[in-house]
Formats: sequence, structure tokens, C-alpha cells
Amino acid sequence: MGRLTRLPALVLVSLILPVEGAAQRPRTLEPLDATGRVTYFIAEGEPGSTYRPSDRELAVWALEAWAGSTDGALRFEPAPEAEALVRVYWVPADAGTYGEMRPLLATGRRGAAVYIRPDTGALGSQMAELARTDLLVRDTVVYLTCVHELGHALGLEHTADVRDIMYFFGYGGDIPAFFNRYRMRLTRRADIRGLSGLSAGDVSRVRALYRPN
Repeated sequence: MGRLTRLPALVLVSLILPVEGAAQRPRTLEPLDATGRVTYFIAEGEPGSTYRPSDRELAVWALEAWAGSTDGALRFEPAPEAEALVRVYWVPADAGTYGEMRPLLATGRRGAAVYIRPDTGALGSQMAELARTDLLVRDTVVYLTCVHELGHALGLEHTADVRDIMYFFGYGGDIPAFFNRYRMRLTRRADIRGLSGLSAGDVSRVRALYRPN
């Protein structure tokens, strides 16, 4: 589709940033209606989203990170948008949010749409300046946000443990420190693919939802 279609307001909206009321969720997250092969679609960036073509690679690496954590229970494969169970969209920054996940039905199965806002200015002036002077900071933020929101797509809730990728900043965490912890492990962009960003807790929780056949 051209412009993304907004889903009904009653479905879950999951945020990586603390926004008033964000912790008041209308329903519990559920896993994807799939095991083994999971289809995905990654869109081009919306106008005004500050999307870069290389961001697509970061989203693919985020999918690989989750697949690698499930010991073979999940395998992500590209598909046309209408058939994809997981769909990633790049959208302009909005109301202090940086990432968002909304459930959807794809060919009668429970899937998820993930919305990423790759404008680091949404995280505050300090993060915006760090990203301006260090491109690996920007890539870190975009990648980890993809991992976080895809975690919600898989059915994982927020946690209060700052070591987890599913940590929620509404608990009072230091946003620059959270991202810098990962950034300091990188010497080049390609390193991201080998550093999932997942904690032992993240891995344990996703394996509880998806088990190898």
C-alpha cells in the first residue's frame, strides 16, 4: 500500500518511550499465530520519517536476532505485504513515541504491524546530538527499537529489568545510558548483526512462547 493504514484505536499500542497512560494497556499481548516459518514485509519509509535505505537491513537483523534466540522455533521469510504475518513500517515521529506495535489479522491469522520512527530527536535533544555526531548511535537506536517492537509482535510484554531489550523506560531508566551500553560494544556497523541485544531474560521468555517442533 502507499500510505500505511492505521489500525483501530482499540487494539494494543506498545511504546518504547514513557508516555502518560502507556502502561494502561487494554489487553494482554499474545504470540503470533505461527510456528516455524513466519512471513514478514518491510516497507519503504514514509515521507518525513527520516528513514534511510540501510534501516531495512537493521530490521532484518532484528528479525534474525529473535529467530536465533528461539533455537529453531521461528524462521522469518519475506513475503508480499498482504500475506505477511509481521509488517514493519517507518513513520514520522509523533507525540514523543519512538516505536509502536499493533496486532492485525493476516489471512485469518494473528499477526502484528510494527511502526518505527527513526528520528532520534524523538528521544530528546541529547540523543539527537549523539546520533548526529556518531552514526553508530543512530543505528543502535533504530536497531534496538526494531528488536523491542518485534518482541512485542512476538507476544512479549514490557519488563522492569533494564538489562532486557523489553525494558520500559516508564520505570525511570536512563535513555542515553541504555543505548550507549550497546553502542560501546560496536566498532563498526556490521557488528550489529552479531550482537542481538537480547538478555538471558528476553531469550527465556520468547522460548517459553515458541518451542521447536
